[in-house]
Amino acid sequence: MIPPALALAAAIAFGLCIGSFLNVVIARLPQGKNIVFPRSACPRCGSFIAWYDNIPIVSWLVLHGRCRSCGGPISWRYPAVEAITAGLFALALLRYGAGPDLIVGLLFLTALLVITGIDLDHQVIPDEITVPGIAVGFLSNLVAGGVPWLDSLLGIVIGGGIFFMIILLSRGGMGGGDMKLGAMMGAFLGWKLGVLAVFMGVLSGGLVAVILLALGRKGRKDAVPFGPFLALGGAVSLLWGEPILAWYLGRFAG
Repeated sequence: MIPPALALAAAIAFGLCIGSFLNVVIARLPQGKNIVFPRSACPRCGSFIAWYDNIPIVSWLVLHGRCRSCGGPISWRYPAVEAITAGLFALALLRYGAGPDLIVGLLFLTALLVITGIDLDHQVIPDEITVPGIAVGFLSNLVAGGVPWLDSLLGIVIGGGIFFMIILLSRGGMGGGDMKLGAMMGAFLGWKLGVLAVFMGVLSGGLVAVILLALGRKGRKDAVPFGPFLALGGAVSLLWGEPILAWYLGRFAG
C-alpha cells in the first residue's frame, strides 16, 4: 500500500507534468500543429526552451514570467493551467482513490481543461476533443464499470439532446460544439450527473453573463464562451455530483 501522503504528492506531480503538456495542446491544436513535435519554443523569438526552463510553475517563477532568450513575457496562463491540473488530479485521487475510476476521471478532467483553454482563446469547442471524447467516455466506463453502460449511453443522448433542442428552438443561438460537449459529459458521467453538469454550467454561465452585462463589460450581442462554464459543471459533477444530488433529492424530493 502506498502511503496516502505519497500518493497525493505523486498525483500533484503527475498533474503538473500533464498540465505542462496541456498548455502545448491548447496552443497548437487550434492551429493544426503537431502537439508532440517539435519541442516547445518561445512564440516570439522561436528559441527552443531548455528542459530546466520547462519545469512546471518553478521555471516560470525563476524566470519572472519571461523568456530567457529574448526577455519576452510568458503568459500567466501557463503556470495557472499547470496548477489547476495538479489540483484537480489531487481532488480526483481523494474522490476515487487509486483504481480504474480514477483513470476515467483524469481523462475527463484533461479533456475539460483543454476545451476550456481553447474556448477562452478562440471561442470554439474543438471537435478533436469532444467527438473522440464521447467514444472514450463510453468505452472507458464500459471497461472500468464506474458508470453502467446504459447510463452512459443515455447520458450521450440526453446531454447532447438538451443542446440540440436549444439549437432548434433558438434557431442557431447555440453552437454544435456545446451539443458535442454535452454528449461527451454524459458519456463520462452518465445521464444523471450529466444533466447536473449541464444545469450547473447553464446557471454559472448565465450568472456571469448577467454580471458582465450589468458592468458594461459585454453587450447583448457579444459572445461569451460557454464551454468553460460547462467544463466547470462537468468537473464539479465528477468530484461532488453524487453528494449534491443526494442533498437535493433529500431536501426537495424527499
